[in-house]
Amino acid sequence: MTPDLSIVQLMLHATWVVQAVVLLLVLMSLLSWAAIFRKLGTLKRVKGKNDEFEREFWSGANLNELYAAATQNARQGGPMERIFASGMREYQKLRERRITDSGALLDGARRAMRASFQRELDVLEANLSFLGTVGSVAPYVGLFGTVWGIMHAFTGLASLAQVTLATVAPGIAEALVATAIGLFAAIPAVVAYNRFTHDIDRVANGLETFMEEFSNILQRNLGVQPAHPSASASSF
Repeated sequence: MTPDLSIVQLMLHATWVVQAVVLLLVLMSLLSWAAIFRKLGTLKRVKGKNDEFEREFWSGANLNELYAAATQNARQGGPMERIFASGMREYQKLRERRITDSGALLDGARRAMRASFQRELDVLEANLSFLGTVGSVAPYVGLFGTVWGIMHAFTGLASLAQVTLATVAPGIAEALVATAIGLFAAIPAVVAYNRFTHDIDRVANGLETFMEEFSNILQRNLGVQPAHPSASASSF
C-alpha cells in the first residue's frame, strides 16, 4: 500500500524533536504575522496623523493655539504633533524664566524636540528586532529539524534487510517539512522587516525636516537669521 504522505500524517509520525521544531516554527510564524499586521496599522495611523498635523501647521494657524490643541490631544495625536508640543513647551518654559538669550532658547527647544523624536522612533521600531530574528533564525531552526529527522530515518533503515524508495520517502519527507515551515516563517518576516525599516526611515526623515523648519520659525520670531530658510511660516 502507498503510505500517506500528507503533512499532517507526516508530523503525527515524526519524532518528538521534529514535532517540537515544527511547533516552535509555527508559533514564530503566528507571532511574526501578528507583529506585521500590528505594525502595518501603526505606520498607517502615524502617517495619517503626521499629514493631518502638517497641513494644519502650514495653514497659517497660530502656534500658541496649535500648542494648546496638541497638549490636549497628546494621547491621540501623532509623533509630529507631540514633537512640536515638546519644543513649544520647553521654549515657553525658558521664556517664562526670563531667559532672553536666543541661542539658549533655540537650543532648549531643539533638545526637547530631539528627545521626543528619539522616543517616537523607539516606539515605531518596536517589534522590528523580533521580525529580524525570525527572518534570520527560522531557516536554521527548520534545518536543525531536517537534519535530526534524516538522521533518525537513516538510523531506522539500518535494521532493514531491503531498502526501497517507499521505505525511505516518509522519513525524508517528514524531515524536509521542518525546513519548508522554517522558510514559510522566515520569508514574510524578512520582507516585512525590510519594508518597515524603509517606511520608518521615511517617517524619521519627515520628522527631522519638520524639526528643522520649526526651528527656523522660532529663529525668525526671535529675530535670528535662520540657517535654512523654509518655504512658509506660522506666527505667534
